[in-house]
Amino acid sequence: MHTKATPTHCPYCALQCGMGLATGPGGVEVVERPEFPVNGGALCGKGRTAPAVLSSRVRLTEPLIRSHATGRLEPATWEEAVARVAEGLSRTRGEHGADACGVFGGGGLTNEKAYALGKFARVALGTSQIDYNGRFCMSSAAAAGQRAFGLDRGLPFPLEDIPRTGCVILVGSNLAETMPPALRYLTELKENGGKLIVIDPRRTRTAEQADLHLAPRPGTDLALALGLLHLVVAEGRTDEAFIEERTSGWAEARAAAMAHWPEYVERISGVPVPQLRDAVRMFCGAEAGMVLTARGPEQQSKGTDTVGAWINLCLATGNAGRPFAGYGCLTGQGNGQGGREHGQKADQLPGYRKLTDPAARAHVAGVWGVDPDSLPGPGRSAYELLDALGGDIKALLLMGSNPVVSAPRAAHVEERLRSLDFLAVADVVLSETAQLADVVLPVTQWAEETGTVTNLEGRVLLRRQAVGAPDGVRSDLDVLHGLAAHLGHEKGFPTDPEEVFEELRRASAGGAADYSGISYARLKEGNGEGVFWPCPAREAETGAETDAGTGAETDAEHPGTPRLFLDRFATEDGRARFVPVAHRSAAEEPDAEYPVILTTGRVLAQYQSGAQTRRVDELNSAAPGPFVELHPRLAARLEVGEGEPVTVVSRRGRAVAPARITSAIRSDTVFMPFHWPGEGRANSLTNPALDPVSRMPEFKVCAVRLERAS
Repeated sequence: MHTKATPTHCPYCALQCGMGLATGPGGVEVVERPEFPVNGGALCGKGRTAPAVLSSRVRLTEPLIRSHATGRLEPATWEEAVARVAEGLSRTRGEHGADACGVFGGGGLTNEKAYALGKFARVALGTSQIDYNGRFCMSSAAAAGQRAFGLDRGLPFPLEDIPRTGCVILVGSNLAETMPPALRYLTELKENGGKLIVIDPRRTRTAEQADLHLAPRPGTDLALALGLLHLVVAEGRTDEAFIEERTSGWAEARAAAMAHWPEYVERISGVPVPQLRDAVRMFCGAEAGMVLTARGPEQQSKGTDTVGAWINLCLATGNAGRPFAGYGCLTGQGNGQGGREHGQKADQLPGYRKLTDPAARAHVAGVWGVDPDSLPGPGRSAYELLDALGGDIKALLLMGSNPVVSAPRAAHVEERLRSLDFLAVADVVLSETAQLADVVLPVTQWAEETGTVTNLEGRVLLRRQAVGAPDGVRSDLDVLHGLAAHLGHEKGFPTDPEEVFEELRRASAGGAADYSGISYARLKEGNGEGVFWPCPAREAETGAETDAGTGAETDAEHPGTPRLFLDRFATEDGRARFVPVAHRSAAEEPDAEYPVILTTGRVLAQYQSGAQTRRVDELNSAAPGPFVELHPRLAARLEVGEGEPVTVVSRRGRAVAPARITSAIRSDTVFMPFHWPGEGRANSLTNPALDPVSRMPEFKVCAVRLERAS
């Protein structure tokens, strides 16, 4: 006999697939929710097996404190653990100042937890030193979207629009393995007669579905986009009416693109000129087109300019600001979108407000009941914060992240974490990072708590509590409430997620990411399809605005905004902005000592740092460990056979993993998944070179050499 299923959402990627959870003889079981539009009931293996991490066998169930006598993490009471964390933060702040305390969050935290964490850092600790691992996800796309459109939302249209366009250019995304339920949108696109162009140095399962696959050298996506725009101009395929009516800056962007003639781009990228011409004909021959980017072009030291070049291609062809056309980013982490909108990011306040904007500071400070001048300014970005550990930053509170595995130059980051005077980690499992902590706090996870998340479409969703948490586990909101009380803030940090969300609504009101018209009651309505932001509150509810024509208050409920920019872009003049960009090399190019390019990514059965998925037997059976994917010609030069260990060496470290030999990758490139710690840790190799705008590290390109492992 099963209980009635509780409607909720998958804890993993930014699709936030709908699912139900029921309890029965076998424990917690996943039930399909075919009425939820994003996935229509379909789930990948990670979603189907997500309840396995609820087991006390694999997760934390009691606080741990590192013993001064033994040096080991040992069980403690919650009162002891919270007091130890508060004492560590207070001592550091007293001896070295507020900015000696750092806070590092995660893209899997709910909106409520992300909001409370940002408020805790700036109000209770008074530190500017807060950022989160979402900086490693889509920050370059966010920066490029802000520059071009005045607003960043992963997709400015619903996923359901993708099959209704004429051509999709998918850049650096392997949806078949990273977001399997979303592959149906590309399948439907082709069934409707649309075309799919996939750009990836590997012939992935997604690339196999393409009408045209372009395989550039990693790090040359910027040149490729500029080469396509050059051809669009040269072949007279620009939409001059759209450019004139709805954009600015075209002359400068066009001049920059025309310096990237096709033969030059072929030499840089390795993509033949005929394929470039085919791509232009396919994209411009459709009535409408979309460009969708993911981590491939974004995780580069020129990621913002690279995404900007793809946006320029959309604008020049009139594929923006109209139905079934436009640029979009496929956000990776479960709440990567909402996580940065409400205060975890070093330079932002709730509602996607800029921390340097006096009006934004005044509004949020008013909601928080503090003096605007008391709010610290912008702090370091994620990698810069991690790099400063043990130096300027002496103590760190970390929630929902595992940088020992996920950060670039990971061995250095691990060393920095070990050098801290004090480290506290709140997590569901004893991750590799938690193992280094002075205090570990076991917190609730997706099925054990209620909270909102925002998926890649900007759809705000309600995850509902389906099961109780083990006795020794508390929510992150409880943790922040307890710590704030110890630090002298008895009020202002509620533990009820709905109460936190009500405050978030007020804090976001009038901001770019306005959630003020969204409530828990509204999210529970109908089939739980969620509400797209921006969604302002009724004027009578906020007192902020009245009808523009009459000045009278209205009672109409805002429907949310599934499709952005149809009337105007979010810039001051309502026009989209072309940004002139030019190709430049990766921060580290191959040379005689390190002649091969390493690129990294995900596999189907694991997720992010693997802290949770590596604890699920079924997923480990499907993807038991790291590997090095290399071309047969490269394998032959090394005299390495399938499955034999290969050592990969960069200027930052080395990793060892079995060879996986395939002609589906370029012969000058190797690929490693980044889900594992230990000797197969791919991020021991990666380059922390940062994009100057987004501060995104260059995960996707670094120079390595390969050796036969002894």
